[in-house]
Amino acid sequence: MPRRGKGYKEASAKVERQKLHTVDEAVVLLKETTYAKFDETVDLALRLGVNPKYSDQMVRGACLLPHGTGKSARVLVFAKGDKALEAKAAGADIVGDDELIEKIQTEEFLDFDKTIATPDMMGKVGRLGKVLGRRGLMPNPKLGTVTFDVAQAVREAKGGRVEFKVEKAGILHTIIGRKSFQASQLKENLLALMDTVMKLKPSGAKGTYVRSITISATMSPGIKIDPNEMLSMGRK
Repeated sequence: MPRRGKGYKEASAKVERQKLHTVDEAVVLLKETTYAKFDETVDLALRLGVNPKYSDQMVRGACLLPHGTGKSARVLVFAKGDKALEAKAAGADIVGDDELIEKIQTEEFLDFDKTIATPDMMGKVGRLGKVLGRRGLMPNPKLGTVTFDVAQAVREAKGGRVEFKVEKAGILHTIIGRKSFQASQLKENLLALMDTVMKLKPSGAKGTYVRSITISATMSPGIKIDPNEMLSMGRK
């Protein structure tokens, strides 16, 4: 067991481990229990009633958070011609075609956070599957990152679009902001994310879909949210 510091122990003392909080209680408590000197990331962990080893139970998607993530992503776009110019004008950090693909393939250049590609580039970008795939950076049409509307895709990537994918144990991890966000902003980001996850409920999922919801800051203890209360809010 790792040794916990004084700050963590003091924060943990304020959290009732088994209590299921309302969303409002949880985001306020999270703000009260963060103690690190840096602007911690606020994470969301969902335990879903799915078995992702079956294709009809995979949960994967993306959500544009209303208040962003608190971090500006470094966006790379595979495009050429007018679409390359469009991507640059929209604020893409890196734009290129064949030479950029070659650089990633030979040098494993990975100085970026998100990737977007136009459909006509995917025949060549597909060769980067081993390099980009293991980092979760491969453009995917289901996530809206393979598109001719590169300007919109770049703006969303820069503006707080998060991508997520359920892990083997049925756990889904993503971020919903920073501790410097107001409690209301964290709440709205959380509700937007949950709305997206609910819309992605697989047809093969049986029983309770959302089994637990936990939020935490980078250095702070987890705070449990009542799934029933959360889902009732989404239905209003």
